[in-house]
Amino acid sequence: MQSKTPGKPQAAIDTVKLEGIPDRQRRLLLRAGLGVSLGGTSALLAACGGGDDAAPGTPAATPGTGTGTTPGTTPSGKVSSFALAVLPDTQFYSRYATNAENLQFQRKYGSTPFLAQTKWIAQNASSLRIPFTIHLGDVVDQQGQQAQWDIAGEAMKVLEDARAPYSILAGNHDVISDVDYVNAGSQASNTDAQRNLASEPYLKKFPTTRAQAQATFGGRDPSGFHEFHFFEVDGNRFMVLSMSWRASDAAIAWARSVLKRYPKVPVILSTHQLLNIGPDGVSPLEVPYGLMLWEKLIRDNDQIFMTLNGHYHGAAHLTKTNDFGNAVEEMVVDYQMAYMGGNGLMRLYEFDLTHNKIKIISFSPWVPQKPTEALNEFDVAVLTDKNQQFEIDFDFRKRFARFNPDFAIPTAGNDPINDRAKAAILANYTEPSVADKKAAADTNDYPQVASTVAHWRFFGGADGAAVPVGQVIDDVTGANPLSREALANGGAAQLGDVTWSNDHHYLSAAPGSVKFANSVNNPKRMSFFATDTTAALNAMTFDNGYTVEAFIKVPASWTAGNNAWMNIMEREGQRSAVTGFGSGDGSESTLIFAISSLREVQWEVTPSTAGTKNPAANWSGEIIADKWVHVAVVNTPANNETVMYVEGAPVLRNASNTRGIAAVSAASRFLVGGGVYGNVPSNGFLGQIGEVRICTEPLASDKWLTARRA
Repeated sequence: MQSKTPGKPQAAIDTVKLEGIPDRQRRLLLRAGLGVSLGGTSALLAACGGGDDAAPGTPAATPGTGTGTTPGTTPSGKVSSFALAVLPDTQFYSRYATNAENLQFQRKYGSTPFLAQTKWIAQNASSLRIPFTIHLGDVVDQQGQQAQWDIAGEAMKVLEDARAPYSILAGNHDVISDVDYVNAGSQASNTDAQRNLASEPYLKKFPTTRAQAQATFGGRDPSGFHEFHFFEVDGNRFMVLSMSWRASDAAIAWARSVLKRYPKVPVILSTHQLLNIGPDGVSPLEVPYGLMLWEKLIRDNDQIFMTLNGHYHGAAHLTKTNDFGNAVEEMVVDYQMAYMGGNGLMRLYEFDLTHNKIKIISFSPWVPQKPTEALNEFDVAVLTDKNQQFEIDFDFRKRFARFNPDFAIPTAGNDPINDRAKAAILANYTEPSVADKKAAADTNDYPQVASTVAHWRFFGGADGAAVPVGQVIDDVTGANPLSREALANGGAAQLGDVTWSNDHHYLSAAPGSVKFANSVNNPKRMSFFATDTTAALNAMTFDNGYTVEAFIKVPASWTAGNNAWMNIMEREGQRSAVTGFGSGDGSESTLIFAISSLREVQWEVTPSTAGTKNPAANWSGEIIADKWVHVAVVNTPANNETVMYVEGAPVLRNASNTRGIAAVSAASRFLVGGGVYGNVPSNGFLGQIGEVRICTEPLASDKWLTARRA
């Protein structure tokens, strides 16, 4: 994933991109769990087709049972199958297990997801017939942080110690320069050809010498970024060709030479970026770089029958047809923007040669390790959404017949793998109960809290009608009303850019919202609401804690180019004017409640307490478009922390040492639907805002606007 750094079973879910979604049937990929046992052997190669060349590596025993070359009568329930383990982007697992990030995983759960994943593979490779593991890149989040590489290196060493071979590749977060690919017809800059190889941390932590220790290792290209491996199961050999971020033309030529050298071997191409996911969170979407790989490497190499990539948040599958009329199964999966940075989610791809199917399951071996008291409704053991657990019809012999007519279907001899994996996990894990969430009975059916200092509810006009300039939005407390700002303060703003809407979050008791349309960062076009300069709220610093809630909906028309860093709410003034201000951009506000360039919710404040006032931020996962979400930010001085919740789920990236919110002056207004930079209006909101409430104490969830009155 690219980022700006300011930094057992259940109902099907709707997507895999959000930190949480309203009801149980739309809870995202915030799931997890497994556990079985493994021996540590893996099957590898001898000769690999193609002249006199032999596949490198020391041959090892095929894991499990069921060898043979001729299909026979299958014992009841038996199949001939094996499984590949796939590790999508592990970047947050590496980052938030370090001291620099306060050991968030260890402190909260006593364990870490990356280690849980590799230990699970090491313990189950033999019994579940897993001959190989594929890492899809973004091994770390910040390539310049050695501690993150150390976490990743330790996790992958678990596989090495167990002799469970794997391939690995560099994602955009793993290289020093990660400038994106723009045109499929051009040579991308910042490929492996432009890098200073001696300086790249990926090559230092995972050098060729480390890769060579894998018994499956076939070779690397001259840059050291791209590699290939062979594994063998029941007499059939396969290749995994791993291409790191931004392969140069020379690297693609190298890959083609590898395929030419071993023309009879079926190939799985793994890379960090290839297939994207559409705005709905489930549909496949092709992108220029992936199309370039299709044109230059995949379409005329019949051996490549499957591609796997990460980078894009969620999961999708696309079947394409190559130049030989054969299917190529492209799959993308990346859980980093889900609950807890992915909640330890990974995949098994079971190749069922008996029934001619590729069976995919998504699960986490980490969640069952969490302390029971730390679990919540998002800790689900095995994902059941159709994009997370599915089967692909795939006639192996027919698909490989053109280049490998000798490919054989072994005699069935093992029990189905994915079924056993799921059963073992669910047998040792009890899914937390889900709170019964009820829609409001009337407009006052919510907990009315005495510490409320502002509560704005955006409804009252006819659906679709423009909200007049100067329209007052009452504060439930009566003290701090908002009003729509003059159009002149919003660049090219027009009256119809803000309209009333009857649409609202199903847990909001307010029967409507306001819709912000046509907002663009450059040239500026924005509309927003603001408190009066004399409002008491303007001077408050919330030293004793706070709870801020908002219902928001980001439209599918949102783009990073037009709407990145758009503001839900901000406070006027520049934080450089705060006495004791520390590091960071001094032109920013002391309170930033925004949507980032990756559609994450950002909460960043300059604390009001004494001493150096360094801004600190909370970050959600990616917010899915066209879905209402409730966001609650709770600052608890007693715990010295601020925690963000999206749809009731605590996010991974929370902040400490952030007591209170600094105020530049008693006249620094609160803005809703827009913000300021250098104290000039900027970054207007695009989408809908339902109601916003600010309280001067940390509130438990039973006092939030999503709860019902007693």
